[in-house]
Amino acid sequence: MLKSKTFVKKTRAGGVMKIVREHYLRDDIWCGSEACRECKQESTVLQADACIESNLCPYPHYVVPDTNVVLHQIDVLEDPVIRNVIILQTVLQEVRHRSAPVYKRLKDMIQAKEKLVYTFTNEHHRETYIEREQGESANDRNDRAIRVAVKWYSQHLKADGLKVVLLTDDQGNKEKAEENSLVVYKFDEYVKNLTANPELVDRLALSKDDKAEIISSKVLFPEHLPLSKIQSGIKSGTFLQGTFKASRDNYLEATVFVQGDGAESTEVLIQGLQNLNRAVHQDVVAVQLLPRNQWVSPSSVVLQDDGAAKDDDMDEDEEEKALRISAAEAAGKPTGKIVGIIKRNWRPFCGMLNVSQIKESTRHLFTPADRRIPRIRIETRQASTLVGQRIMVAIDGWPKNSRYPNGHFVRSLGSAGEKGTEEAVLLLEHDVPHQAFSQNVLSFLPKMPWGITPEDMVKRQDLRHLTVCSVDPPGCTDIDDALHCRELENGNLEVGVHIADVSHFIRPGNALDKEAANRGTTVYLCGKRIDMVPELLSSNLCSLRSNVERLAFSCIWEMNHNAEILKTQFTKSVINSKASLTYAEAQMRIDDTNKKDDITESLRGLNKLAKILKRKRIENGALTLSSLEVRFHIDSETHDPIDLQTKELMETNSMVEEFMLLANISVAQKIYDEFPDCALLRKHPAPPPSNYDILLKAAKSMNVEIHTDSAKALADSLDVAKVDGFSYFNTLLRILATRCMMQAVYFCSGMDSDFHHYGLASPIYTHFTSPIRRYADIIVHRLLAVAIGADITYPDLMDKHKQSALCNNLNYRHKMSQYAQRASVAFHTQLFFKSRGILNEEGFVLFVRKNAIIVLIPKFGLEGTVFFDSKDKAGPSLVFDEEGPTLKVEQTTFHIFDKVKVTISLDDSNIQHQKIRMALTEPVIPGVSVAAPDVEPQAKKPKVDH
Repeated sequence: MLKSKTFVKKTRAGGVMKIVREHYLRDDIWCGSEACRECKQESTVLQADACIESNLCPYPHYVVPDTNVVLHQIDVLEDPVIRNVIILQTVLQEVRHRSAPVYKRLKDMIQAKEKLVYTFTNEHHRETYIEREQGESANDRNDRAIRVAVKWYSQHLKADGLKVVLLTDDQGNKEKAEENSLVVYKFDEYVKNLTANPELVDRLALSKDDKAEIISSKVLFPEHLPLSKIQSGIKSGTFLQGTFKASRDNYLEATVFVQGDGAESTEVLIQGLQNLNRAVHQDVVAVQLLPRNQWVSPSSVVLQDDGAAKDDDMDEDEEEKALRISAAEAAGKPTGKIVGIIKRNWRPFCGMLNVSQIKESTRHLFTPADRRIPRIRIETRQASTLVGQRIMVAIDGWPKNSRYPNGHFVRSLGSAGEKGTEEAVLLLEHDVPHQAFSQNVLSFLPKMPWGITPEDMVKRQDLRHLTVCSVDPPGCTDIDDALHCRELENGNLEVGVHIADVSHFIRPGNALDKEAANRGTTVYLCGKRIDMVPELLSSNLCSLRSNVERLAFSCIWEMNHNAEILKTQFTKSVINSKASLTYAEAQMRIDDTNKKDDITESLRGLNKLAKILKRKRIENGALTLSSLEVRFHIDSETHDPIDLQTKELMETNSMVEEFMLLANISVAQKIYDEFPDCALLRKHPAPPPSNYDILLKAAKSMNVEIHTDSAKALADSLDVAKVDGFSYFNTLLRILATRCMMQAVYFCSGMDSDFHHYGLASPIYTHFTSPIRRYADIIVHRLLAVAIGADITYPDLMDKHKQSALCNNLNYRHKMSQYAQRASVAFHTQLFFKSRGILNEEGFVLFVRKNAIIVLIPKFGLEGTVFFDSKDKAGPSLVFDEEGPTLKVEQTTFHIFDKVKVTISLDDSNIQHQKIRMALTEPVIPGVSVAAPDVEPQAKKPKVDH
């Protein structure tokens, strides 16, 4: 059967286009039940004796949730107990339109065979499709479509003794279903009657009725404006739209980042609970600027909502007063108040339960691991078993009558402090996709055994005869790149960078490609790797291991002995690496004068050219900055860290880096020349002058002058910055200079005009050399392949808007991956110090604050905060000079770069926020305790979370 609609549409050119929409209906769509005797089933999903223990439905039944149940109760629906579920096409389409995260979870649920979830295509079934009636809203039509499908199922399976139960939380929908003699229940009513599974009740998202029960009658927050008023206010300029970023250190303070017309953005400060008005970190909000005479400065007071639950009243307490006194200290910056929420960006949050002191109470507060998220009020009957556990909680809503948002328990992650639990928290909190690759994704991998075919060799150069080798860190199995260097007959040198041809195996648009695009990057944690692509590719077929044939994408230059490029060639190729070396092994070969083999000679040629390339880059103004990276030596059995040291860099590290940079620059120029509108490039913006304030003050305190008007001026002045008798000074200065830098980002060439890479002093740059672990490189490979005629293009590759959206995701994933890696190092550092007791180490002051100094311990690459004040006792006299900056503690004055000695220990008094604690031992300051944390009173939470 065919339904068709015809309508006319005006075109931009002023013409008229006739559009015919055809909707095909079928009568051969099966119901999916193994009990059915009517349908010609191709496959069955739903069981015949479908019985869940239930007081409400003590008979075999299937359940059909409506759209709102799926959107709000997905945490319960995902539980293995809920089986034999029919998801209607109407519901699937609505969920897809309204929530991408829930849609993904629903799709995963449908694909899990043990869940017995069947998708019924009701919109194309002759007996269940309905037309929208005159004056009927889209929502009402969809509700009616769901009821019609449930009625059809009920009659269709009647003879088989099965009942079909509609689950809805919409009272109107329920009443209409009852009028049609359908079996229908409210979702919470159904779940509360699953007698064998009382724990599911905790996972129910609160309904409007539940919310009304647990909030006070007193209005605590201003009403949020409706979206229509917000939109007209933004249009007229009365309100600004931006992203809400809560402060880690002060729960009464936040910033809203308002994106301007260009790349410029404005920051609006928000202070006080009423002005914050129930916004949560990462929400998109509407903000109204306060009059200029009410503008304030960011507070220097540390306020963390870690104490007992506050009552739901808003009388100004001491904390708000402290905030105001502090805010009045300096001239203000643009300050505003939240008037409405444009988009909630809530996700399930990890953290721990604060069990209520009220006996028999089921209402408790949950403290998220992320200090920027407010505490959440939840109801649970299993509080006693959740004590000491890391759990996940979802927010359901934040009424204007409640000090805290309301939420529900999702699941337990395990005991706090255990390595597996903390790793799970770390991945979830940094939104790192880490689930196993689905069967759908794995189905697009090449079949094994795999080998190179004659078809693969078309449009490829055979470079298997070349002396190619790879140089990587120890234990590396995802080898992206390999190199070669040889002398040509004309006396010039041929240098090749050979990169794994991952794009050969991952074709555009399939499930494997979409998964890699979503993950964006491989995440390296201590002792663990979360791959962007399945292991068959990352550690085998795409890894350029020695003595096996591999497909590559090669960038080959002809150079003279002064490292000047005479000719550049890009080609898809086949290589056979002759050696997989570590940096140390490659260095030993280069340094051993007795070695004269081809691999060693190739490495020496590469090393010699790399030194020239590096010198030229630095002459052009490239920055050589510094950041201390630590490496853990992990026990092979317990997987605990047994040693911690900063990474040593060798000449071979620099050698590989130089050729990777050169390949990235060469490829960037090539793809931009070919595709000026849709090249995926990487830029590094120059920092605003104010970013350098701390660097300039630090250098000035040691009578050293730093120039920051250009990258070259900065590089040159860093090169000559020395202090007699203080050999570590230059490294410290470079570490500080690194902190002044902006983040490098991916962008689409057709959407931006500033391509410059500040740190590398290069007018154009991209990422080409790591396609196993970065999705950006796969796109660059595809662009380059089209540019040299080695592959065909596809629409999304040439769409600058889609490229730009992809870049946004890649930038987000890259940033979260860096944060996750830092958090992993921090956790392993805590494990390391947990078994060491108290250590005494030498360090340098890196920053000076109002009540503390931040100390860097070079031996461990570790930063920590030494506090001089305490909430519980009178501290020493403190005088802070912002100009210095200096901090005078009693008679001792601290400057940046001062040498100090500290004790380092693990403070695990707060199991959720364990931290490395530092206490000063030298210089000795009268009245400042250096006692171990277990005998020291509980101090206020530090300004810097380690």
